[in-house]
This record gives sequence, structure tokens and C-alpha cells, in this order.
Amino acid sequence: MEAAPLVGRIVDRVLVDLEATVERSVARTWEEVPAYSASRDESLGPDLRTHTRSVFDAVLATMRAGRRADRDDFRSSVEQARHRVRQGVALADFMQGFRIGQEALWEAIVAAAKEDPDTRMAALDLAIHVMNVIEVGSSVTAETYLVAQQMELADDDLLRRDLVEDLLAARDLVPGPKADLAAESGLAAASSIVVVVAKPATELRTDQSLREVVTTVRTSLGTGQQGVAVLRQDHVVGIAPVHADGAELVQGLERAYRSLRGRGIHLGVGVSTVHDGLREVPAARHEAVLARKSLAGEPGVRRLAELSPLDYLVLLDDATARRLITAPVRSFIEEDLGQAGTMIETIRLYADCDLNAKAAAERLHVHVNTVYYRLERISERTGCDLRSFADFQNLLVAARLLAPAERAGAGDRAGGGDQAGGGRTSA
Repeated sequence: MEAAPLVGRIVDRVLVDLEATVERSVARTWEEVPAYSASRDESLGPDLRTHTRSVFDAVLATMRAGRRADRDDFRSSVEQARHRVRQGVALADFMQGFRIGQEALWEAIVAAAKEDPDTRMAALDLAIHVMNVIEVGSSVTAETYLVAQQMELADDDLLRRDLVEDLLAARDLVPGPKADLAAESGLAAASSIVVVVAKPATELRTDQSLREVVTTVRTSLGTGQQGVAVLRQDHVVGIAPVHADGAELVQGLERAYRSLRGRGIHLGVGVSTVHDGLREVPAARHEAVLARKSLAGEPGVRRLAELSPLDYLVLLDDATARRLITAPVRSFIEEDLGQAGTMIETIRLYADCDLNAKAAAERLHVHVNTVYYRLERISERTGCDLRSFADFQNLLVAARLLAPAERAGAGDRAGGGDQAGGGRTSA
């Protein structure tokens, strides 16, 4: 049914300057919504202009026809919502732009209606019509955006996982989406890279998820979407390009660690040394796993570079090394573990203090003579001459291998303790 002639007259007047109204709306959106002006996507401007014009056409057509707007009137918004997801415009920003367009069109309607008293009265009825348009259009736009976003995220996650799996397997990247994603993430064949492995140190609550961990770790990898991070079973793996020693990346990870800790998620994060080239990703991942294991189940951020060569060798912890431990030493360590591990702690701190008994006593909060007494008892029970470097080193390594909870670490780290753990290199 045709609308009243007065409404048709208003629509005709709006159509005369519709292009100017579209340009005003686009300019306001660019000025008031930072996501648009900050975007580097060259298609965003033309897309915004096209969408604005199509919505205006739909609104004016329903006015002229004298009917309420329905979902079919916003078919262009469905396509444009998908575009905004790919262009990196958040839903809130997209909706703000949509509302700015409706405001600009309403201002044009009011201006057209002011030309004579009859059309001014007709414009009052059109206010309800515009409210209906905003309601229907907003619903269609938001629903479509969310669906498109979920699909885009699923596709992105799948692509990221495929890329990470290829890099972990040291497979060459052939031209295509995965190679494109690697390039966009700053991962060139010769890039200096670091691998990060993160795993909750405590069980997550029902309202927490590893997806939250993945998102937070991704933000810590750097600006400009540098690097990739994905969920693999019960842990997160991140691969990031770095400069120099990767200190900036570690700072970002420590911020992510603190942020998650504030939300009740306690992570154990291991960081590899810097490697040159994507072919080194498997070796770097192995290092990151060992670095995380050095936390001995405690939360924190640990770089492998913080460990001593001896700590690193102990972390490898193979069966042969355990078999080389003599029976008296093994018996001593097992008995001491059953009695609070006082002697093992003394050995560990004595080593940490460069064999300075006085310094070890201060760390242990005991008299220096107590330390000397303990060292004599350890020597008697193990058959080791603690004045011999070789004997002392063998005893220290045995203690670290057989007493995981008491293994020496690399000192107090960001969020972690001074313990180091061992075991195989599964994440």
C-alpha cells in the first residue's frame, strides 16, 4: 500500500540530496568510530559507503510503501557484517556506525519535512517508522555479525593449528593460506623465533577455560598480530618472532601471567632460547617444555636461558642417569626424603652458595657448625668425599634426579619459586 502523499513528498526531497547525506554519515562514522579510521583495509571505506546507501534506500522504500521494515530489507547488512568481521571492526563499532547512519538519515528527513507545515506534521509519524527500522536493522546486523565472527574464528583457529603443526613437524610451508598466515604473523623462514609452552599449574574452575589462556597469550606475543598461539590438548603453544634476546616477549608473557593470575588462572610458562629459522621450531618447543617443567608444577614464567647447563642436563632425566647412582647415595636420598629432606636441602643451598658454609647457614637459618655437622653426616652415609669436586657434583646431580620437589632451580623467577622439576618432555 502506498504511503500518504505527504510522506512521499518527504521521501522525494530526501532523495534529492541522498548522496550528500550518505557522505555526511560516512564522514561522521570515520570521525567518531576509531576502528574505521585506524583500519588499514582499503576496502573498508567503499564498503561503508555502499552499506550506508543500501540501508538508506531500504528505509526510504519502506516509508514510501507505508509498511514496517522486515529482515529482507537488510540483506546487504548480512554481507557487510561478514566484511566487518574480516576487516577487524568489532561488533560494538559496527553497531555504532549503523546508528550514526540512522541518525544522519533522520536529520535529513526532519530537514526535508521543515519546508512546509503539512510535511512537518507527517514527520512525527515517521519517527516511529525510523525506530522500527533501527530495531529490525540492528537485530539483523548483530545476529549476522556474531555468526560470521564465530565462523571466522573457527576458520582462523583451524588455520593457525595447521600452521603450528607444520612448524612443529619442521615441514616446509608451500604457497597458500598457511604460508600467508605465517608471513602476516612475522614468521619468515629465516626469522629468529622463540617457542612458548603454557599449561595451568592448578585445575581450572568450571567457569574458566583454556580458550581464555590462548586469547591472553596471543595478546602477549606482540603488536601487529606477531606470532601464533594455539591450544593443543591441555596446553598452549606459541611461536613468535623476536629481536635480540626476546626480553620484550618475556615481559609480555609476564604481564599475561599476572593478568590470568588475577582471574584465578595460575599458569606454568616455559620459554625457549632464541633460535634462527623456522626449521628450529621443534628444538625450541623441546626447550620450552623443559623450561616449564623446571618450575616443578609451580606457577610462573621460566626462560630456559635462566637455567644453568647442569640444571638443564638434570632436566633431561633419562633412565641411564638414574641407574648410575650408587646404592648408598640412593638409600641416603630416599631416607632423607622420608624425613623432610633436611640433608638434601643443605646440599642444595651449599651448592647455591658456592660451597660457602656460612652463607648456606644464613639461608638455612641455622648456625654454621650445624651445616658442617650435616655435611659430615652426609659424607659418612653416602661414602662421598664432599671435598672432592667430582664426588660433590655426583651427589648433587643424584639429589636433583631423585628428589623432584627439592631440585635446584634458577632462583626466584616471575611468579615462580626457586625449584626445578624434571621428567620427560611431554608438555
